[in-house]
Amino acid sequence: MEQNADLVAQAIKGSLSIIDQDRERKIVEKRFGLCGQKETLEQIGETLSVTRERVRQLEKVILVRLRIAASQGKIPNLPAAEKLIIRNLAELGRVARVTTLAEKIFGDKATNADRASLSFLADISSNLTVVTENDKYFNAVAISDVGDEKALRAKVDTIVKLIKEHKSPMTLDELDAQLTYEHPSQIAAVASVSKQLATLNGLWGLAKWPAVNPKNIRDKIYVILESKKEPMHFNDIAAAIADSNFKRKNVTTQAIHNELIKDPRFVLIGRGIYALDTWGYKKGTVSEIITAVLEEADRPLSREEIVARVMESRKVKETTILLNLQNKKLFKKVDKNAFTLA
Repeated sequence: MEQNADLVAQAIKGSLSIIDQDRERKIVEKRFGLCGQKETLEQIGETLSVTRERVRQLEKVILVRLRIAASQGKIPNLPAAEKLIIRNLAELGRVARVTTLAEKIFGDKATNADRASLSFLADISSNLTVVTENDKYFNAVAISDVGDEKALRAKVDTIVKLIKEHKSPMTLDELDAQLTYEHPSQIAAVASVSKQLATLNGLWGLAKWPAVNPKNIRDKIYVILESKKEPMHFNDIAAAIADSNFKRKNVTTQAIHNELIKDPRFVLIGRGIYALDTWGYKKGTVSEIITAVLEEADRPLSREEIVARVMESRKVKETTILLNLQNKKLFKKVDKNAFTLA
């Protein structure tokens, strides 16, 4: 990692060395945040005692000059830094957020200045494409053969549109079936540039969908149950959240139990065992479930039939069902082994 940092630092030094005037070097350093903190046109103008518009003009001229010098191979150490960036981008799917790229090149302790350095070098390189950050896209860098910034944004928008039309999260294989990429990893790389998308457990969806971007305890419970595809005890749900990839997973078992009780999506089907209502489970006591079973049958049912049907929607002991059947206010025995509604 130190070798990578030195290589990038030398490329930055080489780039700044061809800028003659100290004022112009300061504009580049401050605008890109090469010293760790980006500054606005207004802030730089106040420091240099020039107008905001003059700073913008100078910045534009300097970058054009640097890009020409880069394309002609006149910036010392830039080719080696470009090779480093391109090699790492190729491993990441040919495009990556600057934050992701910086972590890969510099390690987990990558700084703002490290990220700014990569953005700056990519901006002046003819072999790299930069996506400027705004409300829809993260700051990202791509190998230039992926396309220019406009083309790259269009690729991102296509993935967002597909997922919106699908109306539910999609796997990379599902996206790959409708797109033309060499490998699904490239789809993931392009999708990661979008602020409108999120991913979790191999699924890609809109960032506002709890299934891929759970924001509270209830959403996390839902994701755990939906991925498990079967009822779970609240203690097991708590353990699954603790072992998950969620950003915030330090929640108490009691908090999870409280949310299970309050949210109508979760149905208590046994002692501490919960299921999703979308699986066909309905809220209610065992007596209420027996009542629903008899109403649906519209005829007397044997003790065995009642037990079997109740057990389809409740994880309770057989004796619990039989005890509830003894409630004469609700159920009536019509022969030795059959019951109907009272």
